[in-house]
Amino acid sequence: MASPRDVVISGIGLVSSLGEGVEAHLEALEGGHHRVDASTFAPYPVHPAVPLNWDLQIAKKADQRQMGAWQKLGVYAAGLALTDAGLKGDKERLAEMELIVAAGGGERDYTVDEQILSGMTKSNAPDTYLNERLINDVRPTLFLAQLSNLLAGNISIVHGLTGGSCTLIGEEQAGIDALKVAVARIGARQGDIFLVGGSCNAERPDILLHYAMDSMLWRGAFAPVFERIGKGGFIPGSGAAFLVLEAREHAEQRGAAPIATVGSVGVNRVKRTAGAVGASLESLWSKSARNFDLKGGLILSGATGVTGITEEEQAALARLAPGARLVATGDLFGHMINAISWRAPPLRLLP
Repeated sequence: MASPRDVVISGIGLVSSLGEGVEAHLEALEGGHHRVDASTFAPYPVHPAVPLNWDLQIAKKADQRQMGAWQKLGVYAAGLALTDAGLKGDKERLAEMELIVAAGGGERDYTVDEQILSGMTKSNAPDTYLNERLINDVRPTLFLAQLSNLLAGNISIVHGLTGGSCTLIGEEQAGIDALKVAVARIGARQGDIFLVGGSCNAERPDILLHYAMDSMLWRGAFAPVFERIGKGGFIPGSGAAFLVLEAREHAEQRGAAPIATVGSVGVNRVKRTAGAVGASLESLWSKSARNFDLKGGLILSGATGVTGITEEEQAALARLAPGARLVATGDLFGHMINAISWRAPPLRLLP
């Protein structure tokens, strides 16, 4: 049996409230910058996506018009990753590339939703009324715009990827699994090169309502993630992140300089009982990060700020890596649900 192959990152595409590209995010990481809109959806703050010139990555206006914001963000970031990897427009390479996307649902027609919900409260047969309104009021194009796998479809159409594609749904878990599946398949010689990522449009009333009903959102002025203890909640962020992952020998063969290696991808699912998150993190650390050099190290944490689990994560990391610098990505660009939501020790940067 052949030994697993090294997996490297050869392209990065980032879009958030901080800007676009790696340099803007590294600058924010060093300076602790953030940009928050606390008024549009008050009392809930949001990290809004930076304004983008869609034409740079989505050339056709017709393509732009039929996409919702979450799709445009994802397609744009995917284009940045392909450009960074030196693959933009390379038909031969794009034909062999596989795509794995972590996605949610698309934007809704709020006017229609409000009319249906209002009418149901006045109807003597609300179930029948709902079925009739869904048939007559919800346009097929609206339904299609909400399909999760359309993000992968639009990436394929706009950027010319003709290999296989897979869409994973399930918030943070989808983002982690997308990365895990790609790394595992490359290591097992089931593929040489993958485009992996996700996107999130947090500037949507339905998204905010969904989390607000479970008391999971932060209210009021911005506060750092680890300072929300006891009264916590997360601040959603709009943006997208995509990576080009490939086998080391594949990157070397095409003359690409790897940005970083992926040591391992650890994931665990636990019940939200007291102490479970901390114990899970310690278990994952022992498997994936035991060789992490604490001296001068940096840990990027996807901690949300939600009360309970955030405190447990902070305490566990303080025990496991007392000499490392801890930065919550939620302080920089908010919580992106499907994209950039995992907790991670740093990638090992290559010289």
